[in-house]
Amino acid sequence: MDKMKAAYEVMLGLAAEMVWDESLRKRRCEMLQQDIDAALCSGDELAFLALTNELKMLEKEMISIESSSLPT
Repeated sequence: MDKMKAAYEVMLGLAAEMVWDESLRKRRCEMLQQDIDAALCSGDELAFLALTNELKMLEKEMISIESSSLPT
């Protein structure tokens, strides 16, 4: 029974970590979108390009994580 409890606690910890990571990624996307809007408003082309590239990479990472967690 102790082994099952330990395994359950490990799985619960992993699930919590996954939720936390997803929350951080979503928040970062929101912040990037706000910064992109600000760069557009101020006409800062270099910031706009850098921020949109970062957002694209983060979105690709999110898609990759989502597709790898789907049941096959």
